[in-house]
Amino acid sequence: MKPVAPFAYEGLERIFHERGRLSLCTCLIANPDGLSFTALQDACALTDGNLNRHLHALAETGVVTLERVRGNGRPTTMVRITEPGKARFLAYIDELEAVVRAVNASEDRDPASPGLRLATS
Repeated sequence: MKPVAPFAYEGLERIFHERGRLSLCTCLIANPDGLSFTALQDACALTDGNLNRHLHALAETGVVTLERVRGNGRPTTMVRITEPGKARFLAYIDELEAVVRAVNASEDRDPASPGLRLATS
């Protein structure tokens, strides 16, 4: 039987564990109908290149969909979070909350040491 590792946080997925992707997924959950590339860029303060790189990484893993739509004028790229992507992201957020709870519950910390220690009984 594998020993319990209380600080392993295996639910933290690399695909989300980056500031830009965290911002994008949070923004898309707040806007379930999706947003245009430009609206996402403005909302998350990302450059064209960074936004494009992050969106392609998220699309490759099925977290978001990218759709070119034509209307009046120039084509627009619409971005939406997928249902599986939303579920994965929310599970990731739950795991982050577990990290915060562990830090807040750690009353047996040495104030001079930034690391967490396991409490001994």
